[in-house]
Amino acid sequence: MPKVLVSDKLAQEGIDILKQAADVDVNTGLSEDELCGIIGDYDALVVRSGTQVTAKVLQAAKKLQIVGRAGVGVDNVDVPVATERGVIVVNSPGGNTIAAAEHTVAMLLALSRNIPQAYVSMRAKEWNRSKFTGNEVYKKTLGVLGLGKIGQEVAKRCRSFGMKVIAYDPFITEDAAGGGIELVDFQDCIKRSDYLTLHLPKNKDTLGLIGDKEFEAMKDGVRIVNVARGGIIDDNALISAVKSGKCAGAAIDVFEKEPPDFSNEIFDLPNVITTPHLGASTEEAQTNVAVDVAEQIVDVFQGRSARSAVNMPALSPEVLAAVQPYLPLAQRIAALAVGMMDGRCSKVEVKLLGELANMDSGPITRAVLAGVLSPMVAETVNLVNAPVIAKSRGIELVESRHADFYDYASLLSVAVTTEKGSTQISGTLFEGREMRIVQMAGFPMDFVPEGVVLISEHSDEPGVIGSVGTLLGNEGINIAGMHVGRKSPRQRAVMILSVDADVPEEVMSKLVELPAINTVKQVHL
Repeated sequence: MPKVLVSDKLAQEGIDILKQAADVDVNTGLSEDELCGIIGDYDALVVRSGTQVTAKVLQAAKKLQIVGRAGVGVDNVDVPVATERGVIVVNSPGGNTIAAAEHTVAMLLALSRNIPQAYVSMRAKEWNRSKFTGNEVYKKTLGVLGLGKIGQEVAKRCRSFGMKVIAYDPFITEDAAGGGIELVDFQDCIKRSDYLTLHLPKNKDTLGLIGDKEFEAMKDGVRIVNVARGGIIDDNALISAVKSGKCAGAAIDVFEKEPPDFSNEIFDLPNVITTPHLGASTEEAQTNVAVDVAEQIVDVFQGRSARSAVNMPALSPEVLAAVQPYLPLAQRIAALAVGMMDGRCSKVEVKLLGELANMDSGPITRAVLAGVLSPMVAETVNLVNAPVIAKSRGIELVESRHADFYDYASLLSVAVTTEKGSTQISGTLFEGREMRIVQMAGFPMDFVPEGVVLISEHSDEPGVIGSVGTLLGNEGINIAGMHVGRKSPRQRAVMILSVDADVPEEVMSKLVELPAINTVKQVHL
């Protein structure tokens, strides 16, 4: 029988499932060296957040087939090294959905009715009923930022309280959102909400998403709840908004650094409720994630696919060798297409032309979907779960093949459609390895998709390129490469600028104000 090592505390229900198909050892509190000394004997490793599955551990794991993370985040697992070594990494993205949703609603109600403050007062033998007069949530507007699994469960519960629910999520359609939820843009969501709850991933686009400018746009007396990730709300902006009365109160479960710095003024504000990252801390959630991960490990042992793998699924060596070079190209083409478009993605079209039409398209198509979904989806998106997530968000996938294509030996073309239009980008591999974008929105191109890229649409007039270069130079932003596509002189053109660092928002605004510039987008590849 295969052997499984459980190196963090795990619910007994999960261990019982593992014992049906494997010999199980529970050995917790191991140091990295201690884990390296024994991991070579095991076929599977089950962890929570305590064990660090480092490159050193993975290199010592000669027999390891799978790492199971009983929870959502896999920050403590070196996923790239695991992938390189052929080790499947699985997690349990849905096991704590209800726990997190219920904690969000509990925080929202506690915030409305001053429950923690009243409790502290009663413990001090005080009776101050008038001091803790609260607010009803009935008929109030709840804004949900991020309408994934948890966001939808929160919306469902709050609608039962008689709240009007609006939501911002650029990667979900009206049909997928369900009835009773109005989808709006980001600015509309924060302006109209009496209560605002966050259910977004933490990434370069959402870090510091709620700052001074966003609080200024909100209603006076708004209340905000964050049971998602620390750092999405700027602490200083929140403190200022609460102290000024702009924000009537906040309920915070997560912090950018955990444990947090308790000298932070946020812990001194009487109308800010804080909890120590309890969103997933229920007995039921811990059982759910243990059972989920254990079942996936048993599936892998018995030759079936893991349903929540966070790295590339198993492919035959022949198929992997053929498609592997196209996977990063597929994700970057998709990211470029999404970056150029505004609105919610409703359709993705993938065309495989030339020799590419004869290859196994499954991994390539999944890589395209991963590139489309990754920027704004809270769940980890990968080659395994991308189609499921796309379907749950109402995104239609259309695939076609055209072997009789001779402009390039192989060409991958991706079109993304939103309610505001569509765009198509095509790319290929030069000499089988070097990624190149050769067509963008109908314009011929020739550039390598990597790093930070600025995409501008402009009128093809003298001085446009120079004015952009001068502005960026004056702002200390170095241009690494420039490519311009046009169909005919003095008409519409597209310019691609590769830059050495992120371009601040205020500089992006200046670029749009330049003569002849129509739009400017920034995309990270």
